Amino acid sequence: MLLRIRCMHHANMLPYEYMKRDTFREPTTDTPASYPTRPMKELFEAILSLKDTHEAAKFFRDLLTVAELTEFANRWQMVKLLIEDKPYTAIAQKLETSTATVTRVAHWLFHGLGGYQLVADRLFPKKFKDTEKKKPFKLRGKYTFIKNPNSM
Repeated sequence: MLLRIRCMHHANMLPYEYMKRDTFREPTTDTPASYPTRPMKELFEAILSLKDTHEAAKFFRDLLTVAELTEFANRWQMVKLLIEDKPYTAIAQKLETSTATVTRVAHWLFHGLGGYQLVADRLFPKKFKDTEKKKPFKLRGKYTFIKNPNSM
């Protein structure tokens, strides 16, 4: 419940700003120590044996339901939109999902095991690398006399 309230409070923040704001925290995942299991490794090997998207489409359709495939495809679209720095609410509206789901995908993108980042780097390296750049310091309003913290 706390996560949902937190998401709604920060819903209009850019994904990068929201997920990177606590950079001192250790990444946490709910991945068990036994991951991946032997059957999972065999599945990964089977997926690696696929030669093209046509074979992949046939294999995944036999393996998963249309609803499961749609959900996985939807999550990949979320990753692409998060990399483009789209706000969570805009992503949720576009993909007709909840901001909680977008937040969960963003968590795994920025604090997961690196799988999303690995594939994103390979498919669109320039877009993903841009999110890693330090944003320029801009201060507006009555506190313009404060020095740039990046230059201290």
